[in-house]
Amino acid sequence: MLPRETIPAGPVNLRPPLDADMDAVARACADPEIARFIPLVPVPYTRADALFWKNKLAEQAWAEDGADFVMADPVTDEPQGVIGVKPPDRFGNVEVGYWVAPWARGKGIATAATRAISAWRFAQGAQRLDLLTDIENLGSQKVAMASGFAREGIRRGAASRRDGSRCDMVAFARLATDSGDPIRPYLPDFPGGELTDGVIRLVRLAPADTDDYHRMMDDPEVMAHHVPPGRPGYADVALRCRNAGYRWLAAEQAEITIRDAATDAFAGDIQLSHVIPTLGEAMTGYSLLPEYRGRGYVTRAVELLVEWVFAHTAIHRVIAGTTPTNTASHRVLERAGFTREGVAKELLPGPDGTRLDDVRWVRIRS
Repeated sequence: MLPRETIPAGPVNLRPPLDADMDAVARACADPEIARFIPLVPVPYTRADALFWKNKLAEQAWAEDGADFVMADPVTDEPQGVIGVKPPDRFGNVEVGYWVAPWARGKGIATAATRAISAWRFAQGAQRLDLLTDIENLGSQKVAMASGFAREGIRRGAASRRDGSRCDMVAFARLATDSGDPIRPYLPDFPGGELTDGVIRLVRLAPADTDDYHRMMDDPEVMAHHVPPGRPGYADVALRCRNAGYRWLAAEQAEITIRDAATDAFAGDIQLSHVIPTLGEAMTGYSLLPEYRGRGYVTRAVELLVEWVFAHTAIHRVIAGTTPTNTASHRVLERAGFTREGVAKELLPGPDGTRLDDVRWVRIRS
């Protein structure tokens, strides 16, 4: 059995739960975000539920070589959240889990607690710690990375949501032999969540953009130059919008809406994709709704995005590909400072099994 002790963790102390904590636990677990990402949490959540967790579930965890701690303010001893390690599986692997109360978020508490409990569990003999998060729970994924956990991939349909649907989980792990150094995102967030020049705004694609994005994908002009060819279905677009945050954090693709700065209306999208950290290279592409064409929005978006890339990432080359007949896109790239680099013969899949040449463009960090 693991020792029941207090673990100092900077802005919080990790200590076994007390009856006096249960009102705060119940108040925290009434939070919609906790209910969303921890579907086993009862709704509504009462003090009786909190006591059941403390007296039954937490005690069972301790009895089976797991541990549940309250994150307590070191000055007031008031609960700020909960963190625990599950009993080891048959291979000796241990899973870490946590939640932070709404009133305590944004202070680095979850990261401090996760780093502390990881060091403590390694000292107790664990060799590997696992950490799983809902693919839409970006806050938890950032905590994992800041706590030295490496992203290992996606476990498809590995968990159930409250409505009974299945969801993907992002798998992170840390070994006892790992340095534990924070893992910095290769693609950071936009400063303040947006880029703007006063005429347009660039904001990460989100679930609320599904209808507008799907309408854009139905436009024949957009689809004429889309790779791969073929209109995506509504469900595919919805999934794309829901998982855009994960893909950004994983440096797979930054997918960004182009918005009218005056009205905040969705005008189109621009991406940073095919990110290759070892080469310091990424590709950009873009689409625009018909009613916003001819206003210079795409050129502005490309310029804003590329300037951010060179100012805030290690990317050295931003490339773009166009079909030979897409002269409008050629003009956008020329105005945004790209130069033509060459032609890749029959690189692009076209409609009805055809192959199209790809005119390659590049802008290099100056």
